[in-house]
Amino acid sequence: MIQAIVTDIEGTTSSLSFVKDVLFPYARARMAEFVRAHAGEPAMGGLLDDVRRMLGGRGDDEKIIAQLIQWIDEDKKVTPLKALQGMIWETGFKQGDFKGHVYEDAVRKLKEWHAQGIKLYVFSSGSVQAQKLLFAHTEYGDLTPLFSGHFDTTMGAKKETSSYHKIAQTIGFAPGDILFLSDIKEELDAAHEAGMQTIWLLRDSAPEGVAAHGKASSFDGIIVKQCAPA
Repeated sequence: MIQAIVTDIEGTTSSLSFVKDVLFPYARARMAEFVRAHAGEPAMGGLLDDVRRMLGGRGDDEKIIAQLIQWIDEDKKVTPLKALQGMIWETGFKQGDFKGHVYEDAVRKLKEWHAQGIKLYVFSSGSVQAQKLLFAHTEYGDLTPLFSGHFDTTMGAKKETSSYHKIAQTIGFAPGDILFLSDIKEELDAAHEAGMQTIWLLRDSAPEGVAAHGKASSFDGIIVKQCAPA
């Protein structure tokens, strides 16, 4: 029996193009100015130190800015980068520069599952702050009350089985009672290896090879009571 659902964001609850074509360019265009403007603040100093350590303990702020922009261009899932992107996006959301995109079918099913008492969680490479901002500023209103928790790469990489073990331990449910939703096969493989039930969201693509996961073209195709371990 499913007691908790953990969902990815990009390509699952939300359009991949919104992240790639709206959020990423917005942060990239403002990264240098934002870092320079806040370099003297403790929170920013800690993030810059994290990047500096990743560069071997060397590099001034300008070198760090160049590295951050390079990581954006390479779509790297680097924790301090994701935190900085979230900080920049917060300004954009609050100014009304854009709204968080969430598919209508996802909104409807998330509300339905929440009403049924199923605990909902998010696991995304974007920072927890960025996740909350996206769901708080949608055309359907503030969706954050639907979720019982958020997880990002501080739990580990999304393609590592250990990350899903940690999530199960943190939320207090047996892995077999947790359903994980994603559009990425390798993430689903890791969750399945950890013992979770899995469904592969295939909104605009065909499955790549054989996989031990349920499949759905939208949230409307997910019937939780029929889910069973593969």
